[in-house]
Amino acid sequence: MRRRQLKRATSVVPEGGVLLATEGRAIPRAAVEKAAELARAGNLPVHVFAVARIHGTGFALPNPWLRPNAREWQEQRDGIGAAIKLLEKRGVQADGNVLGTRKATKRIVGMARELGCEAIVMAADPPRNRLLANLMWSQEPYRVERRAGMPVHLVVEDGR
Repeated sequence: MRRRQLKRATSVVPEGGVLLATEGRAIPRAAVEKAAELARAGNLPVHVFAVARIHGTGFALPNPWLRPNAREWQEQRDGIGAAIKLLEKRGVQADGNVLGTRKATKRIVGMARELGCEAIVMAADPPRNRLLANLMWSQEPYRVERRAGMPVHLVVEDGR
């Protein structure tokens, strides 16, 4: 597992704080605003974390063509960079990290625990039927909410 950091988290931003995470979708302004609001309320840093999705296996073996390509990695880096700029405009310390994985929920919750975060903020689609939601990548924020064991603030894109 290779991690590509945009800024060094340990030397620039202290541990703890708020994790602004995405499972691959663009981070909307509303989610950045929610993370900034939580961070300013507690004078905390924000860690921005994106998952570049690995799409599966081929014949039960990892397949290099299923890994994110250079364009997908760059899209995630650009999204994190834009979120960091918005956060820094609002006077909040921020850093970022991109990780490629098949298990987004596990990695997001693990990163929040590793960094000692007090809350997770994620953009989400409206909730779906639980049976169908387990098959949909877009319902990943709800799986994070169930597994996290800490406050998870979901910013539903219809304005809630």
